[in-house]
Amino acid sequence: MAAPRYDVLGIGNAIVDVIARAEDDFLVAHGMHKGTMALIDEARAQAIYDAMGPAVESSGGSAANTIVGVASFGGRAAFVGKVKDDELGRAFAHDIRAARVSFDTPPASDGPSTARCYIMVTPDGERTMNTYLGAAQDLHPNDIDEATIAAAAIVYLEGYLWDPPHAKEAFVKAAAIAHRAGRRVALTLSDAFCVDRYRAEFLALIRKGTVDIVFANEHELRSLYQTADFDTAVKQLRGDARLAVVTRSEKGCVVVSRDAIEAVQAMPIDQVADATGAGDLFAAGFLVGHSHGKDHRTAARLGALAAAEVIQHIGARPAVTLKALAAENGLPV
Repeated sequence: MAAPRYDVLGIGNAIVDVIARAEDDFLVAHGMHKGTMALIDEARAQAIYDAMGPAVESSGGSAANTIVGVASFGGRAAFVGKVKDDELGRAFAHDIRAARVSFDTPPASDGPSTARCYIMVTPDGERTMNTYLGAAQDLHPNDIDEATIAAAAIVYLEGYLWDPPHAKEAFVKAAAIAHRAGRRVALTLSDAFCVDRYRAEFLALIRKGTVDIVFANEHELRSLYQTADFDTAVKQLRGDARLAVVTRSEKGCVVVSRDAIEAVQAMPIDQVADATGAGDLFAAGFLVGHSHGKDHRTAARLGALAAAEVIQHIGARPAVTLKALAAENGLPV
């Protein structure tokens, strides 16, 4: 087996994040359910943008955030996702490449515009997302390059992208290529509502070994197994997954394998400014550690470190170099 060219390659929605602070009253007035992600059409996207306060724009998308985190740790990173050849699409490509991520997916020349996600951050740091998927939904199996996928030690799939049929086919194709090349496949469940829609399919991916590593938060895990009891859900997950990590906000995380269930504490922080990207950056740290042969506890501590950094400022991308931050905290990558 050839040595991998990339530590982690992510496949997901290529989205431009538009982040603004908002009061709870704003959410109620605009029919938003706090702490969730809603899919919207282009007209609704424009209406929300017109009503929002001052905003910060940056390239985003769950898997893209993770992959930028991987690069910040010094990992070799690549991303596959669809944008249109428009102003936002070119901005997305520029930003992710500037973060030292390989991004070569051809942009769409026609069809829907580049995706964007309007993120409202309330005073408690919780984020409420409204996403217009646009061109991101048009990822096709033809966008999956076999040589590129086979060159990644871990291929990381974003659960949000399980909606469009062509993207689903692209996922399955990428997983098959990765396994033929002796690589590993990871999946993030992304959102409890996403799990509600595709519970049976996600469970099949896990149980059949299509994915080797699963990332979820508590809400997603309970939704997956339709139980309010965390321990019951973890026990079921242990029987289904080869390796899984469940994040629990300030409670840290639980690493679940066939051999053990290991709890790892969260990193201390001053205060939560914006929870956007916490799970994405946790996955970045864990995946970098795992791809570099670190034990599960060390990989989880790298994840916790990255999550702690990103929630203390606005935006879903790290504000410092995570490799340096890890070294400062006695966690060389």
